[in-house]
Amino acid sequence: MLPTQPDVNLQRYAGTWYEQARLPNRFQKQCAKDVQAHYIFQVNSLLVKNQCVQANGEGVEAQGEGRLSDAVTPLNPAVLEVRFAPKWLSWLPLVWGDYWILKIEGDYQAALVGSPNRKYLWVLSRSPQEDPHVVTQLINYAQSLGFDTQQMITHNN
Repeated sequence: MLPTQPDVNLQRYAGTWYEQARLPNRFQKQCAKDVQAHYIFQVNSLLVKNQCVQANGEGVEAQGEGRLSDAVTPLNPAVLEVRFAPKWLSWLPLVWGDYWILKIEGDYQAALVGSPNRKYLWVLSRSPQEDPHVVTQLINYAQSLGFDTQQMITHNN
């Protein structure tokens, strides 16, 4: 099983995060820069707003929801699933994607988030440009967990 960050506090995790690096994925294909995620804490869930700027300069936004996953027992605030499909489809399991908080650096200043199938991976930071050393450390940690980090897209937001 993929290890996660112990003792995650979702209230502290909430707020704005800036993407520093990611594994390529189909739903962010159009994102060229300024990739951000905004999380608003609610009881055992998060409202999610992702945004980025495309190569043509236009902004793109997606809104969704995050919740504790029942994939592990007991429930673990580091093991979440997110949905960007309309709420009326939320009863379908396939609209929910794994969002596991693998590691948090500093005082919730940087985070490594991925999926247990190792297809999805993000390095996030509270600041638009994180210390490259911290980003490298998180990428190296992901590699030690079996992620194919050679494919990572890195940014200088």
